[in-house]
Amino acid sequence: MRGSVDGLASSAPLGTMLPAVFADDDLAQRFVAGLDEVIAPILNVLDCLDTYFTPSLAPADFARWLGDWVGAETDGIQDDEPGGEARLRAAVAAAVSLHRARGTRQGLAEAVRLAFGVEPEITESGGAAWSARPRGPVPGDRRPHLKVSIRLPAPTPADEYRLDDLVAAARPAHMPYTVQVTAAERTSKR
Repeated sequence: MRGSVDGLASSAPLGTMLPAVFADDDLAQRFVAGLDEVIAPILNVLDCLDTYFTPSLAPADFARWLGDWVGAETDGIQDDEPGGEARLRAAVAAAVSLHRARGTRQGLAEAVRLAFGVEPEITESGGAAWSARPRGPVPGDRRPHLKVSIRLPAPTPADEYRLDDLVAAARPAHMPYTVQVTAAERTSKR
């Protein structure tokens, strides 16, 4: 939430805009100086408005709101977790390209990568082929299916729900799917 900032000077002090009769009036100048302190953060936001719409520069809470505004997949990304704020900003910045690729394997993989920070394993039933002979074999499986698996260092039950919601939103609309979250294998360094 935005509020007053101690010591922030106004970019347009009201005292200089008063009629000449109030230029030397100490009471009027002190009164508008108090208003300057309240208005300064608003003017500062307006002076820097373009940075508020740049996900890499916006304040974290505004970047989250901006993500809601553009339909970015930010559910489950916590600002306070390691790398969470960077993943939030990346998801908001990529929202337009993800909407353009929605329903494709590439779009699904990128959405999962942005939300979880890991590369997903995607298996699907589709296929495309070309044949010089008519009535050639049809590629892919008869029954459509999609499986998305990820490996996380410390998975929680909430991660599977997050992945399920994400895949439901980013998959092709007609495709039944399953999701799986497993623990990543740990290797010991000796």
